[in-house]
Amino acid sequence: MIIGIGVDTVDIGRFERQIERTPRLLARLFAEPERALPLHSLAARFAAKEALIKALGGDAGLSWQDLAIVRGEDRVPGFAPTAALVRVLGARGAGMPHVSMTHDGGMATAFVVLETGDAAGPGSSLEAEAEQDGA
Repeated sequence: MIIGIGVDTVDIGRFERQIERTPRLLARLFAEPERALPLHSLAARFAAKEALIKALGGDAGLSWQDLAIVRGEDRVPGFAPTAALVRVLGARGAGMPHVSMTHDGGMATAFVVLETGDAAGPGSSLEAEAEQDGA
């Protein structure tokens, strides 16, 4: 069952101007591996993080670092199972979020869907792995 949906759109030019004015935003908004990505990818990831906050109905005390986006072996993007994110999702009865991102025509957009389920995924030990990794 779907328990939350979020969408966000970012104007890439405006996002770039904000980053140029306040370079510290990169470290605040993105995990270290994300920071090496091109600007349009960063804008899409920022939109995805905002969309997740909307799907959750608020930030639930999560930091931007807790919302890192990674690509799986199949190149499908997803949120990294950080300990804080897994805890918040578990408290809401949600599994790991589904995320879709795109960028075109100077805009970046992301959709996030939360469904009921084990935050670590069926039969998975992601929560334990996240805690071991210090994520």
